[in-house]
Amino acid sequence: MTFGFIYIITNKNNTTLYTGVTSNLSKRIIEHKTKKYSKSFSVRYNLEKLVYYECYQMIGDAITREKKIKAGSRRDKINLIQKSNPNWLDLFKEIENIMSRN
Repeated sequence: MTFGFIYIITNKNNTTLYTGVTSNLSKRIIEHKTKKYSKSFSVRYNLEKLVYYECYQMIGDAITREKKIKAGSRRDKINLIQKSNPNWLDLFKEIENIMSRN
């Protein structure tokens, strides 16, 4: 069984949002922060601040959820973020700790 995560990242001014899915959240956020894929959307808009994530026991469930979030409006994404992270803090340190316990 492969765990899955959906996540939303943004830039320092919270103006652009990107929703993604991965099986290793910590590794994926590090890739965004280090700009591993130089021609990617996240590099173009300097998206490296993790502001929202969800964990699923199966990657297929995470993919389904990602599609639902992507199909929603920007307002829907902002509401998701605001509910769990009203100050739009970078949650990277939080997930580093979560991932290291597993």
